[in-house]
Amino acid sequence: MLFEYFIFGVAAFVMTGAQCEMTEVFAEAGSQAVLPCKCSSSYSYSPSIIWTKVNSGTVWRKQKSGLQHWGSSWYPKGLQRARCPHSQFERGDCSLEINNVREEDGGVYSCKVESGHKVTENVISLRIIKVSVSQSVAIWGTEVSVSCKVTPWPYGAGVQWMLNSSPFVPLTGIPSVEGVVKERATEKLTGNWTCMIGYKGKQGRASATLTVKGIIQPSKDNTKVYAAVGSEVTLPCVFSSGLIPSSSAWEKLKPGSGFNKPAPGRLPASFSPSSPSTQPSLDNSASLREVGFEDEGRYRCSGIVEGQRLTRNIQLVVAKIESSITSKKKGSMALTCQLTDTSEVTDYEWVHVVYDNNGTQSFESIQKGKTLSISKVSEENRGEWTCRFSGKEGILGNVTYQVQLMSGLSGQKSSSLSHNTAAVVGLSILLVVLLLILVQMYKNHQRRKRIFQYPALETIVHTTSNEREERERNREKK
Repeated sequence: MLFEYFIFGVAAFVMTGAQCEMTEVFAEAGSQAVLPCKCSSSYSYSPSIIWTKVNSGTVWRKQKSGLQHWGSSWYPKGLQRARCPHSQFERGDCSLEINNVREEDGGVYSCKVESGHKVTENVISLRIIKVSVSQSVAIWGTEVSVSCKVTPWPYGAGVQWMLNSSPFVPLTGIPSVEGVVKERATEKLTGNWTCMIGYKGKQGRASATLTVKGIIQPSKDNTKVYAAVGSEVTLPCVFSSGLIPSSSAWEKLKPGSGFNKPAPGRLPASFSPSSPSTQPSLDNSASLREVGFEDEGRYRCSGIVEGQRLTRNIQLVVAKIESSITSKKKGSMALTCQLTDTSEVTDYEWVHVVYDNNGTQSFESIQKGKTLSISKVSEENRGEWTCRFSGKEGILGNVTYQVQLMSGLSGQKSSSLSHNTAAVVGLSILLVVLLLILVQMYKNHQRRKRIFQYPALETIVHTTSNEREERERNREKK
């Protein structure tokens, strides 16, 4: 390539009246390249223009008569890949336009404009930039490389990689060598890769797209999922479209096991996968029907895709509310919001949930802090108290506690009141029974008094009754 530059330099200076300029032009493969060439617009007649490429011959030329010619490789099947728009000549612009540039189009070009004894020559170095990816759709965890090729390569040029319009910092900490980036495929590598070349004050760029497929939900390892004790929770594990994993499985990792080689443990009794491992599916999420405080910890979803084992770790954070009586005499209590992991929690908020007669829900008495103090348990502050915990990105979850009116002093008062009521009712019934007995005794006594006032009458009645019975017996004997 240096030899080509030398030839054009010598040829330009030995020519009579020649003027030579060197220009760097970058173009992305597949795009249009414009090679600049200035020509005076004050010619009294049409000049002769010839575009050539070193070691390739004529690209395009126009004679003074206006007749045009193309090199055979620049006019394939009647399609003009290279042309000089005539409309630009009047403005002194004899630039060459090359459509759909290829890597082999890179090299040194010459534009020579001849008018009489005056010859103007421009030398242009066209460099084609192409970004290629070892696999445009990479599987998570496989090795992928992104390379930036420039034809011809500008020695001493600066190379910068951009990923989704932001400077790329190698995940491995190893800088790219000669425009090549090598990494393990993760979701962080997905997007538009742009190679930027800087050389002699000029800049060129080219781009390519890389897609990484694997477990897309959750999108990163050790994602935290929050759930309240007693509630149902779903642990997400969804694969990219088109990936059907085999041998999918769930494991609970033992506490304290290392991140590099975590040891599997026993799954909770309420754990249930969404689909059996014998029926491959994109969605391999699982659920816990009733979360216990002891169910907290790390869970791992896995599946095999194209011989590559894909895994995703999920941490289940369990929340509950602990209550304690702070003063029995005053009937006060405290509610504390407890989480198994508070590393992402930045704020706690307490909300009192109230329902009217129609069942309409409303929120009252919002307070801040991990612990809520209730000075006196009464009708006004009983019911649902919800602890909402938030992080930098918003609300993470919530847990609810039911405050009963029987708690504390109110419970004691209500209990003694019920005991007193039962005693009063019992005594009242006993008094009524005694009163009825006394009334009946009094009636019997009065009846006896009335009978004893007429003893003769009582004797006559008994005699008559005896005689009647005697006659009936004699009649039966006859």
